[in-house]
Amino acid sequence: MLFNKKRTWKTLIITIVAVVSVSALSACGKTESAANQGDNSKVVATYKNGEITENEFDTQKKIMTFLSPEYAQLMEMDDFKTYLVKQKIAFEYLSGKASDTAKKAGEEQAGQQIAQMKKQVGDEQYKKMIDAQKLKEEDLKQYLIQVYSTIEDMKSKVTADDVKKQYDATKQDYTVANVRHVLIGLEDANKKERTKPEALKIAKDVKAQLDKGADFAEMAKKYSEDPGSKDNGGLYKDYTIGPWPAEFKQQVLTLPLNKISDPVESDLGYQIIKVESRTDTPFDKLTDAQKEAIKNNLGSAKIDAFIQNDLKDIIKKIDLPKSASTNGKTPATGTSTSTDGK
Repeated sequence: MLFNKKRTWKTLIITIVAVVSVSALSACGKTESAANQGDNSKVVATYKNGEITENEFDTQKKIMTFLSPEYAQLMEMDDFKTYLVKQKIAFEYLSGKASDTAKKAGEEQAGQQIAQMKKQVGDEQYKKMIDAQKLKEEDLKQYLIQVYSTIEDMKSKVTADDVKKQYDATKQDYTVANVRHVLIGLEDANKKERTKPEALKIAKDVKAQLDKGADFAEMAKKYSEDPGSKDNGGLYKDYTIGPWPAEFKQQVLTLPLNKISDPVESDLGYQIIKVESRTDTPFDKLTDAQKEAIKNNLGSAKIDAFIQNDLKDIIKKIDLPKSASTNGKTPATGTSTSTDGK
């Protein structure tokens, strides 16, 4: 496919807030499941006007695994656990300060999100998935209320001028293009791994055939390993290019129209690209959805800035249990999980 879905966990916070589909946070303030049901478990973190118990943190990890199974293997890494509890503190703190309007909107959106999940997988499968993590739907709902309330509150601080300035700084992302490409991936049709030199050799052969006059659409149907465009002759029609990977986007912006590129390396393999058209989108032609997306991104950036710059002044102590297998350190970084607001 055209997009590489791999993400490192240290960039997860931006993804969480931007799309609200994955996260590792918990409820808005203290949830009924922890604060008001006799939770006598160990306090693993304290912060200004609040604390996190071990039971609450376990619920947080279950929610993370439910929404993002790809992160399940990281749940017992000490660095990752510290990262998660800091996120939890930040969102509890920020959602507690959200306006009543933001909280109301957050509650409505949480209900809509759960309804959408059930619609996507079906009520029965949804129940199986949530039961597999030993989660209560109320815990999930409270978590979503917290996240949406925080986002709505931060969005309310974004002005029209902020949106315009962000558009001016990233206006190329709103270019609309018709693009064909052939992707030679790092797996063949049988899911067998292919080395980059092997992929490059095939890509060069495809380029040579195109240079000799082969039809691009036919070559895409024959060789491309992008299921999103292969059957359409490699064509992405009338696409706004902002979400595309940087190396692909750069080619779309700079390649002369109808010129066939040399193989372009990416995390996916090698791509041969032809741009058939591209059109700038002025600010007054942005859709309401595009402007709302800019507000979402700016709101996300405010949350990320709080976590990066201000959270250390909120946290008093983090004292998570250390993983027995690593003696409190991850193999990658050797960072202890015990910290006093750092």
